[in-house]
Amino acid sequence: MTQRFDTILKSGTIVNQDGEGIGDIGITAGKIAALGDLGQASAGEVIDCRGLHVLPGVIDTQVHFREPGLTHKEDLESGSLSAVMGGVTAVFEMPNTNPLTVTADAFADKIKRAEHRMHCDFAFYIGGTRDNVAELPELERARGCAGVKVFIGSSTGSLLVEDDDSLRKILQVIQRRAAFHAEDEYRLNDRKGLRIEGDPRSHPVWRDEIAALTATQRLVALARETGKRIHVLHVSTKQEIEFLREHKDVASVEVTPHHLTLAAPECYERLGTLAQMNPPVRDASHRDGIWQGVAQGIVDVLGSDHAPHTLEEKAKTYPASPSGMTGVQTLVPLMLDHVNAGKLSLARFVDLSSAGPARLFNIACKGRIAAGYDADFTIVDLKRSETISNAWTASRAGWTPYDGVTVKGWPVGTFVRGARVMWQGELTTPATGEPVRFLETLGA
Repeated sequence: MTQRFDTILKSGTIVNQDGEGIGDIGITAGKIAALGDLGQASAGEVIDCRGLHVLPGVIDTQVHFREPGLTHKEDLESGSLSAVMGGVTAVFEMPNTNPLTVTADAFADKIKRAEHRMHCDFAFYIGGTRDNVAELPELERARGCAGVKVFIGSSTGSLLVEDDDSLRKILQVIQRRAAFHAEDEYRLNDRKGLRIEGDPRSHPVWRDEIAALTATQRLVALARETGKRIHVLHVSTKQEIEFLREHKDVASVEVTPHHLTLAAPECYERLGTLAQMNPPVRDASHRDGIWQGVAQGIVDVLGSDHAPHTLEEKAKTYPASPSGMTGVQTLVPLMLDHVNAGKLSLARFVDLSSAGPARLFNIACKGRIAAGYDADFTIVDLKRSETISNAWTASRAGWTPYDGVTVKGWPVGTFVRGARVMWQGELTTPATGEPVRFLETLGA
């Protein structure tokens, strides 16, 4: 009897844990049903993928979609639209909203806002604070929770836990891998006088590499003391890469496309406060050190740290200007451009953007192209050159620091659990986003 599927992706170059090869993918009920030569099978829809590469769906493990409370910059709908237009199939969203995502009610409200309104699948971090330590063991096990997120150094919003005693208490009570913004608040306060009004080039002078390294070293010591797993977000220095290579048993490493692409002082001279991020974009030696971390396998995952502000907010005179830039929509094209430039292989990109997140966070049925897994795909044209523009940006913020930058390699299709959500730059399916499932909380 002839096999029948809902959809067949035909003759694409499938990139997976077993290498690259041309083949077909059969999709039934949102799952991958079969791989291989499906020339004798039938389907409700057959999509010709000849000349295209079919990747496991890209998972962006750090975005800030600003809802609730800051929706003039972004909301869950607009942020997730930006994600799928850029080939991203799932996101982990951060808790520095207003109100903060630090209680069961606030977390449940976010899930309710997101279901079937976000265009991609999603998980939310719960913010770890001094006040909710006792509740964290239950909160981190909520349906759709990516884990606990803690800010050691202050950034956008009021979440801050800067002292070792409070950090220790958080690590002692949780079981899952916790994520940290690692900049030493004490050093940041001591160095505020180094900020030069009107000169964002002073941003990495104020928030220097020692502030980042000190916080990361403190974190690793606490992880060893408590026997817990930590995830160091947006690593921005060559010193942290060298330090963390010796502590991979307790610490995983995220880096961002902007720290791999931009360099000071040029980016500040060209973009002004549009290049202002926490932790900062630093000089080319740090960018090269992070690339070395990618090449040596020290880096585990990519996160965009999509953190939108309006152009009006970003136009404030430094240091009154907020830190943050859009990034979820440009993650795939920027990294494909790096692939084409020979900075990393396509297989390594897949490891950083899908297999890596699935492995680190114990994601159920995502992160690889395998029978029984969710039919999440990022379909790309490696030969296609496009110019990134503000007009292409779907974020409510309406701008990208890469406006006018031409890249080679482009996302042409986004599939989320079998639904063709984006195809050739057009939104093709209404929002169907659901919570990401985790092996550690399957009963939630």
